[in-house]
Amino acid sequence: MQNTEQTVPSTEEHNFLFENIIVQYNNRQIRINLYDTPLGARFIEALKDNLEKKRILEKNFCFLGWADSKRNLQYLCDELNKHIAQINTFNFTPAYPELQTFEPFDFQYPNTLPTGLCPDGDEWAKPGLRLKHDACNLLHRYFEELQGTAWEISNFYTQADHNTKYAIRQLNNICHEIESWVLSHRKSVVEPEWMRPSQITTFLNAPRYDLHEEDFELFKKNRYDRELGGVYLHWSQVGKTLIEVYRDEDAPKMTDTMCSEINHQKYYSGEFDIEWGDTITESTHDFKKEEMDGFRKWLKENNYDWEDPKLALGYIKIGQVDMTGFEHKPFLDVYQSMKDNLNIKSIHIIGNKNWENEYPYTLDSKDWKQIQMEGLKRGYESRSMR
Repeated sequence: MQNTEQTVPSTEEHNFLFENIIVQYNNRQIRINLYDTPLGARFIEALKDNLEKKRILEKNFCFLGWADSKRNLQYLCDELNKHIAQINTFNFTPAYPELQTFEPFDFQYPNTLPTGLCPDGDEWAKPGLRLKHDACNLLHRYFEELQGTAWEISNFYTQADHNTKYAIRQLNNICHEIESWVLSHRKSVVEPEWMRPSQITTFLNAPRYDLHEEDFELFKKNRYDRELGGVYLHWSQVGKTLIEVYRDEDAPKMTDTMCSEINHQKYYSGEFDIEWGDTITESTHDFKKEEMDGFRKWLKENNYDWEDPKLALGYIKIGQVDMTGFEHKPFLDVYQSMKDNLNIKSIHIIGNKNWENEYPYTLDSKDWKQIQMEGLKRGYESRSMR
């Protein structure tokens, strides 16, 4: 085991595993230190499997919330509508209602409306550039009905051909990418220091594994804190979490229908997320504590127990990017350094033995969609289950 320099408060009580993850971007490299926990040890074995089996990195769902990305709202709507056209042309039995197409104004209020900070807390006094949740919720419903869940795949999905399966998958990917882009785009105009860029590192057909009983306590340890350079267990299943319902649906009274759509995390995979936004924790930010107090109150009103580990209320932090590579500079400097590096070229695990895989294709490649579809044909599920 080895200890490295502590970079953020949450690392103070952790040792790190001997093995490190090296991620190579266009012209920058980072090192990830993983926490020495039973889950951390199992996670890195799952990641080794993804590298060894040369599973394809899902580059079109890799960098979310980067306001300067060329994958802007118009681009994402154009991509989304191509996939919707593919789904609408497939002859499902029974027939699935035709999906509507989307334009940028379906997802974002225009900048002609009042835009800016709302000191009194009434965010809808200045709705300009804010996210329109209704379109996102509709798109997510399309996806859930067409694909189903990890434990109950939809009949629509099983009968779809490869091109249509791929298109269904993109409904979910693009929905989350749109949500993240709109939120960060508004922040880039109003409060650039609070943009929320992130990295979602997923592999096509990556196996899923059941979380162990003791792993669920880790949700309670971190809760919903996010730290710059923090590495978090990826959500590798379909469905909405309780915090998403609370935020997106304006703290609704729960109904049987809503309850049936909620999933609590119960799987891990060799996939991970990196927080590239500035650190926000309940203990250091009043607005975060206010949100969490409201969330806890809402949970109690709807008969959910904040202390129940099986509800998976939080994000499991599994490691930390070594920020010495950024000279411990503030968030906006890190953002400027990373925004031209939104392409992963390789992932490398260094230890007693090395594992590495290179990812030469880029989103500028003409055949990147075909590369992904060919990879998915070798095991066409959203994820396989072990």
